[in-house]
Amino acid sequence: MSISPPPGHQQPEDPFGPPVVNRPPAALGYDPYSPFGPAGRPYGAPVSVNALAVASLVLGVLCFLPAAGLVLGLIALRQIRRSGQSGRGMAVAGSVLSFAGIALWAVVLSTGAASKAWEGFKDGAQGNESLSLEKGDCFDAPGGLEGDTYDVDRVPCRGRHDGEVFALVTLPGGAFPGDARITGVADEKCYALQDQYAMDTWAMPADVDVYYLMPSRESWRYGDRAITCIFGNTEAGVGLTGSLRGDPATLDTHQVAFLSTANALDAALYEEPEKTPEEDLAAHRAWAAQVHDVLGEQIEALRVHTWPAGARTPVAGLVADLEDARTQWKRASTAGDADTYYAHYGKAYGIVDGPTTVTARKALGLASTPPAVGDGEKDEKKESEAQV
Repeated sequence: MSISPPPGHQQPEDPFGPPVVNRPPAALGYDPYSPFGPAGRPYGAPVSVNALAVASLVLGVLCFLPAAGLVLGLIALRQIRRSGQSGRGMAVAGSVLSFAGIALWAVVLSTGAASKAWEGFKDGAQGNESLSLEKGDCFDAPGGLEGDTYDVDRVPCRGRHDGEVFALVTLPGGAFPGDARITGVADEKCYALQDQYAMDTWAMPADVDVYYLMPSRESWRYGDRAITCIFGNTEAGVGLTGSLRGDPATLDTHQVAFLSTANALDAALYEEPEKTPEEDLAAHRAWAAQVHDVLGEQIEALRVHTWPAGARTPVAGLVADLEDARTQWKRASTAGDADTYYAHYGKAYGIVDGPTTVTARKALGLASTPPAVGDGEKDEKKESEAQV
């Protein structure tokens, strides 16, 4: 049995003095004898990882949205400092990698490396050779031009092929404009550019028409901005044989000079008003005045050019006929009524592509058979001749 000490009993004094408690500085803001740690969390509780630090590291490693990765990393460091969460190393690494990503993107955009990367993508795209077609290339496509035109094979132009590229039209950047808008640009640009590649319109087969390949919404995301203008046969399965190219790269200077004047006149004639002279005589008179002016410029160009000996007389005969046609266009531009207009219009058009044109073309080694007139054009020609 134990005996309790008598009242007033005192413990003997420790010869080494009272125990010393090693207390932390008050600036730490917590009591070491409290069951809670510095962040108000019980000792021994698991420490959570800051989610923003993880997100910053992921964005930094993937180099995706580096600006967002940098911002998230800085916010994560601030939160970790306050909450005592773990993840400081990830936040620092994410911030550093994201900053490096921003610097890398700045270099890519300033040096045009993105454009070069797209070219590499085009050249290496499996089964998508249409993206690397260039002006002057000929190719075959599975199922022809009406089939899969995004999986093509380049072939020599001298043999049979489905299409021949005659122009590339580059679209501006920005958001994808939509299929309808791109189609409108292709219609406008490709038809206008065909005569620059195939200058001799008389040499163009009647069954050849303009086609085009356009960027898709998917290829647009990778930087594809090219409309590919193509010549193809309108009859399915027939294709083309031989190149249709006829420009300064394949023609001599005399042929180019002659065809330039002929095409300028054709372009002016193509602008004929849709309404008839009875419906809008003023519009036809204005158009006749424009043709008169253009014809004057082309006559001067034919006169000042130094032609080879064998072509001088034929070209001089053509110039004389064009002067007569110019007189008729002038009179048509001042006609007081539709009947008078038709009379001068018919005479002027009768000279276009007439015998002197054929003779001059033969002398220059160009196609000498006038293009076949379509049914609609035949009806218009008969109507104009009937008016005369």
